[in-house]
Amino acid sequence: MSIRSWLHFSAIMLFWSGSGTPADWPMVGHDPQRSGWAWEETALTQQAVAGLELKWKTQLKNEPKFLHALTAPVVATGVLTPEGTKTLVYVAGSSNGVYALNAADGSLVWSRAFTSRVLPGSGSYQGTFLCPNGITATPALDRGTQTLYVIAMDGRLFGLDLATGKDRLPALPFVAPFSKSWSLNIVDGIVYTALSQGCGDAASGFYSLDVGNPRRPLLRRLLLSPTDTAGIWGSSGAVVGNDHRIYGQTADGKSDPAAGEYSNSVVAASLPRLELADYFTPRDWEQLSKEDLDLGSASPVWFTYRGHNLLAGGAKQGVVYLMDADSLGGQDHSTPLFVTPPLGNDERSCCKGKGIWGALSTWEDKEGQRWIYVPVGGPLSKGVPNFPLNNGPNPSGSIVAFRVGLDAASGKAVMIPAWVSGDFNLPSPVVIANGVIFALSTGENADQNTDRLKNTRPASLLALDAKTGRVLYHSGNLIHTWVHFSSLAVADGRVYAVDHDSWVYCFGLREKGR
Repeated sequence: MSIRSWLHFSAIMLFWSGSGTPADWPMVGHDPQRSGWAWEETALTQQAVAGLELKWKTQLKNEPKFLHALTAPVVATGVLTPEGTKTLVYVAGSSNGVYALNAADGSLVWSRAFTSRVLPGSGSYQGTFLCPNGITATPALDRGTQTLYVIAMDGRLFGLDLATGKDRLPALPFVAPFSKSWSLNIVDGIVYTALSQGCGDAASGFYSLDVGNPRRPLLRRLLLSPTDTAGIWGSSGAVVGNDHRIYGQTADGKSDPAAGEYSNSVVAASLPRLELADYFTPRDWEQLSKEDLDLGSASPVWFTYRGHNLLAGGAKQGVVYLMDADSLGGQDHSTPLFVTPPLGNDERSCCKGKGIWGALSTWEDKEGQRWIYVPVGGPLSKGVPNFPLNNGPNPSGSIVAFRVGLDAASGKAVMIPAWVSGDFNLPSPVVIANGVIFALSTGENADQNTDRLKNTRPASLLALDAKTGRVLYHSGNLIHTWVHFSSLAVADGRVYAVDHDSWVYCFGLREKGR
């Protein structure tokens, strides 16, 4: 779906939502920009969400692969199935399958089990939590072609009919078998992903497959290092702006553009040819690489504010960079518009879930104020800026909110501290609807020096006031176990989540009179 078509389709869905027909959640983060904002949603208001309840839960036959189990959900409304029109919830499973559930009751509508034609290699990380030998990329759906796209563990791209799960195009070689791919994005009939960690001996970078003509699929790659470094592994995968550019944050390694090395950087490539367009590299990249505090741990978010194209991103070090999306680091590629003080990770730990992990999110309120939401693992930094609203102790993690403004002297965009949430045991990226943000307290054990399947806690769903961080709803103990590097979906007045035991959860509003 093209960006223009996306906007047209979204406008149609907004009209439908006003007429009682809901909109989709077609990919991680809702849209190609990965905003996390379900702007079409009408039912989940600040006044209503206190009445959330668990509508159903369904456990799927899927074998977890180390930390990975089910991908984040995506949702299609108004799907004409052989049994009638339904809203369907789709998840892929780490053991090489994909499932479509009826949003009304959680029943299984269809499933597909893929067969791998090859076996995993014997790379140094293969068969570990870094390279789990399973599906890792959240699927994405294209309503224009009624197709769900998913990458199987052997690297082939499947295009499945939304209603039946049958093949709409032949399985196409896309990425290396058992590589680690991230959440899919779709623009102009081209499917995008990003690879990391050298899994399957695959090179890190952006990958795209043009499936407009399945008989002549066109594969493109932009490799960001000649080694296995510079992986893009934020949970949202590739981010696509309305400026026909694709963005990502890269992992540790060397930064040497003359040698094709773009580690510890924010990179942009033009669409559709994936030609390098710009990059931002922090001046302290060598120290970040030495301490394994690379930028790869989170995905940025693209948005506009008062005529400016902007990109916000942060990672393990705990700082957020606000960048001009048209010139990420200025003339020297190292000067963003604005940098926050460290928000967390005072101990500068690489591998315990401290700092910023997952993805940033954004929302614009009815008054035209732009907000940025940052998931921070661990306690806040002692030098954190003064936030007007603090919602209580947060030793395990928190959501940090900023307003976007313009500096009076320079006219450049800046981030203004707004509020900090109470405690989250490692927060997921937030999603936003009607002035409410939803996030998981994931319960994950993120300490890479321990057995990460132990010392976990059950996840919880929280709903907060998007302007103050005040808790509006807490799910308590309704979710069985923890979840790794996941996110939520919002559609048709319902919130969808998954956990490591391969349960899918649906939360919705309690019926009136109950």
